[in-house]
Parts: sequence; structure tokens; C-alpha cells
Amino acid sequence: MDWTNKVVLITGGTGSFGKKMLKTLLAEKNPKKVIIFSRDELKQHEMRVAGYNDPRLRYFIGDVRDRERLVRAMHGVDIVVHAAALKQVPACEYNPMEAIKTNIIGTSNVIEAALDAGVEKVLALSTDKAVSPANLYGGTKLVAEKLVIQSNAYAAGTATRYSCVRYGNVVGSRGSIVPLFLKQRQNGKITITDERMTRFWLSLEQGVHFVINCIEQMEGGEVFVPKIPSTKVVDLARAIAPHAQIEIIGIRPGEKLHEDLLSDDEARHSIELDTMYVVQPAEASWFGYSWKDKGSPLPEGFSYTSDNNSEWLDVEGIKKYIAPFEADFVNGTLEG
Repeated sequence: MDWTNKVVLITGGTGSFGKKMLKTLLAEKNPKKVIIFSRDELKQHEMRVAGYNDPRLRYFIGDVRDRERLVRAMHGVDIVVHAAALKQVPACEYNPMEAIKTNIIGTSNVIEAALDAGVEKVLALSTDKAVSPANLYGGTKLVAEKLVIQSNAYAAGTATRYSCVRYGNVVGSRGSIVPLFLKQRQNGKITITDERMTRFWLSLEQGVHFVINCIEQMEGGEVFVPKIPSTKVVDLARAIAPHAQIEIIGIRPGEKLHEDLLSDDEARHSIELDTMYVVQPAEASWFGYSWKDKGSPLPEGFSYTSDNNSEWLDVEGIKKYIAPFEADFVNGTLEG
């Protein structure tokens, strides 16, 4: 795929993912233009001041809740990366309608605006919490996934195609557990909710390159799931603060012991490749199921969860992941 004549729009572009995606695209793919679409003028200003001022870059203030603004922003756009979301679990639990307005209605607006604007490809970011959701955030992302995938039915007679990427926790992203543990380390006490807890992990760089790879391969209707390592949260705490006291505080409402990236029901219509799983839509006359010829079917009863993973990060492996963020934390540049 040739990116040099493509115009890319990133919703939620001032977030950790958006900024890394922007840097990577400009450095490696040389697109014609990248539009940062977000609602916070201060964060856009801070990006400019921090050096995000490439001539190929545009800043567009708007909210995914505003469909008309999205239509305007997508004029002439070829590719949309939909990363805007309310993602803090406690905030979504306390403000459920706000989560619904952004994560569900906002996603619907992105889908419709892209169709009206003739966008070629829309790739939406999802989360492991969308699989068998235990909290409202996961529930809204499950609905958002369904909206994105099924919208290919509406777009079948046009050039627009929609797919999703679903992955686990991003090391060091804004609001993640790594900045929290780094701050707690200063007090000599790390709090975790349950010592049995496991999570999927990947670096921001891995996440961005996976998204780019999926954009280049997507046909429409897929949910792409990367093969990524798991870690025990208690090992993460030990890697960050080996001498700190660990306090068990109990599982919070809406929190799981283990996360799921692929359910056994989805596995029936998924295929396995070397670096990822591809979930094909269960019922789709508009989708040719060409992925089945590129990979292998999964065995009956297969599921991909953070506790049954074949790839694990031990304490030393975790340290390699978090080393860059420790340096940023010391320098005061890590986003908490």
C-alpha cells in the first residue's frame, strides 16, 4: 500500500496512541497529510509546542459526538483511525451516559461521517475489555465493535470499509497502571487488587505498527487480534518497585481477574496467523472470507485469555518494556 498520496485522520489524536501513530506515519510512511481530530485545544497546543508541527500535519478541534463536525473534518480523507474514547473504568462507571455518548454514539458518528465523505478505510481501536465485558467501558466498546463491523453491510455498495483492532494494555499509556506504580514506588508501597491477576501487554510502538499493518491488509469486517505476552500484575509491581511493600486491596467493581482477547464463540469463525488472530464476521454476505486461505482454523473450544497465554513476561522481561517509561518518569515527561 502506498501512503504517499493518502490523507489520514486520527480521532483522539492528542492521546498517547495518537501521538505515537502520528510520529510513526510521518517518519515511516510519508502520507500526504495527517489530521489530528480532538476536542481539547490545550492538548493540541501542547503538541505543537512539543514539536508536532510538521507541514503535513493539521489540527482540527471537534468532538466525535458532533457528526456534522466529523463530516467536515473527513472531507478529502482516505483513512480514519478511530482512537477517541472514554476509557477510564471508574469514570465510565460513574458517568455511564457520557461513556455511551462518546464510545457508542461517537463511533456511530465516525462510521456515518466516513461513509458520507467517501473515506476508503476506517480502523477502530478496541480493547480486551470488550470480550465478555464486566464493566460499562467494556460494554460500550463491545457495542462499538459491533457497529463498526456490521456497518460494512451499509457500505457494501461503496468504497468504504470498516475493521477493528483489539488488543490489551499498552505499557505506559496515559492513565495506565505503569505511571501509577512509578508514583507509588516513591512512597514504598504498591497497591494491587488481587495477586492472581493477569493482563495482556504490548508497547505503544507495537500497537501502532500493528494498526498500520492491519490498515494495509484489511478488506473490511475483520477484528484483528495480535499475539502479545501476558504478565502477572504482581510481577509488574516487583519489576517496577522490587523493594516496595505490596498491599492487596481487593478487586474493584467491574474488574476481572483475567482478560480475554478472543472468546471460544468467536474462535469458531477466526483464523490463526503467525503474529495474530483474525475474527471474521459470523454472518456477512458482503465479506468473502478470503482470510481462511491465509491462516489456520482454531480448534474447538479455543479461547485466548491472559491466563491461558503461551507467551509470558517474567520480571526481567517486564523491566525491558518499562525501562523507557522509567526514564520519562524521572525526567518528568511521562503522562500520568
